[in-house]
Amino acid sequence: ESILSRIRSFEYSQKNAVLVPAAALGVGGMLLYWLRSERKVKTIDMGDGWWGSGERPLKGKEDSSIRPFKIETSDKEIEDLHQRLDRFRFTPHVEGAAFHYGFNSSYLRKVVAYWRNQFDWRKQVEELNKYPHFHTTIEGIDIHFIHVKPTYVPHGRAVKPLLMVHGWPGSFYEFYKIIPLLTEPAKHGLNEGDVVFEVICPSIPGYGFSEAPHQKEFDSIATARIFHKLMNRLGFKEYYLQGGDWGSRITTNMAQMLPQRVKGLHLNLVFIAKQSLGKLICTMLGAYVPWLVGFSKEDARRFYPFMQKNVYDVLRESGYLHIQATKPDTAGCGLNDSPVGLAAYILEKFSTWTDKSFLHRDDGGLESKYSLDELLTNVMIYWVTSSIVSSMRYYKENFSKDPDLSLHNRVGVYVPTGIAAFPQEIVHVPRVWAKAVYKNIITYSYMPRGGHFAAFEEPKLLAQDIMQFVKKVEQL
Repeated sequence: ESILSRIRSFEYSQKNAVLVPAAALGVGGMLLYWLRSERKVKTIDMGDGWWGSGERPLKGKEDSSIRPFKIETSDKEIEDLHQRLDRFRFTPHVEGAAFHYGFNSSYLRKVVAYWRNQFDWRKQVEELNKYPHFHTTIEGIDIHFIHVKPTYVPHGRAVKPLLMVHGWPGSFYEFYKIIPLLTEPAKHGLNEGDVVFEVICPSIPGYGFSEAPHQKEFDSIATARIFHKLMNRLGFKEYYLQGGDWGSRITTNMAQMLPQRVKGLHLNLVFIAKQSLGKLICTMLGAYVPWLVGFSKEDARRFYPFMQKNVYDVLRESGYLHIQATKPDTAGCGLNDSPVGLAAYILEKFSTWTDKSFLHRDDGGLESKYSLDELLTNVMIYWVTSSIVSSMRYYKENFSKDPDLSLHNRVGVYVPTGIAAFPQEIVHVPRVWAKAVYKNIITYSYMPRGGHFAAFEEPKLLAQDIMQFVKKVEQL
């Protein structure tokens, strides 16, 4: 009996030796399949839309032609501008206020004088037209974009399509200094010769030369879908994306919507707005033991003192946001009627969003980073297209659905991602927090200088970071 029981025991243990691993393998396989299927399922639905005037036509296909476009001006347009500038009503500034109250009115007087007497809009129109412009109709509205191809491609090198998306109060013109660095890097001393791009820069609908949506609820998801359709219409099956400000949100949505089309996503601003108990604990501990919560020394330097940098500074810089997210048309009417008001409203952002310390300077530090010709050209794009109101509405359409811009963060971004963290950006997002949404961060760079308008202010730094990111992705 003793021998028989031992034999049975041995047989049972042998069965276990086979069954237990087999069961574990089966359960593990099911879990892996579930995880993979979950990843596949979690994309943003592409959907469809109609933003033209009136009802969507029941019959007939949309005109999918790509039409060359040229920016033009006229004596009448320039005369009207000059007459309005001549009627500028000056408001004396508070002594010693610098830019603490907003745009310093004494410096504004200088800007207006330059605009009226020295700024040459015809010359700037020629500058804008140096790259090829196009229009195409998507979902009932005309979409404007520039498409710049390299003039020379080294033998055996593939050209990478790169879609670059601006934000507010910028425009496609923000990318004029970075485009030659990306399309002809060798000419500009960038030793990343194995990476050459063709660059597509669209105007967000309602901005500049893209038609404004005629229907409500045009948000970043609709924009992402339209830009995917644009790239498809141009014949691209795979492409890289780059964005800051609203461009970051739009390109992130594009990666969440059709990840199979996006080879890589590069951002110079990350939206991680949702607060949680975990983040609160991280914030408290990070001030004393940053390494314990995954913060680097540089994260801590940029993040603290917390209240000053993440509450007071943000509140001071975001008054415009509350207006635009609630009743944009009211303030927008005044800006659309007054070129001086428009310039003050827009250029104030190019001061303190470029460098927070510019708040203390009478001239807002504007000419230390940009020329007045560059700044006023961006303002003129809004002025001649009467697009300031429709650009401001974009805030209402997005924030009314998603008050803290975190709704889409539930959908992870799994495409290779590069993040360029500029030190003067309005908010700093540590890599450990960015990973909550961007699951596949390939590069995260602490940029040595620069602020919100990276491509406009530090084109070479941004171009180098984009190239290094793409090189790494191509080697995967």
